[in-house]
Amino acid sequence: MLKIRRTPDSAAIILTISGRLDAGNVSELCASLDAIPVGTAVVLDLADLVLADRDVVRLLKAFEFRDGVAIRNCPAYIRIWMAAEDIL
Repeated sequence: MLKIRRTPDSAAIILTISGRLDAGNVSELCASLDAIPVGTAVVLDLADLVLADRDVVRLLKAFEFRDGVAIRNCPAYIRIWMAAEDIL
């Protein structure tokens, strides 16, 4: 199950991701990001993320390089996996 909570902040829109994020529901995250006006700072808070698959890890890595998108509270295993994608 995936839950995305949108919280406006003075500096950015925070999307808190809870539960499992995989190829079957990643479109929900993409739709949430697409609904945010261009130029608005975005923070993806992954503190409550339980599980992510390889495709999602690749997508999160791509988001990090996208203007205005930051990843906060990223689980260590995802950071390790993102770093490993540089090698693969």
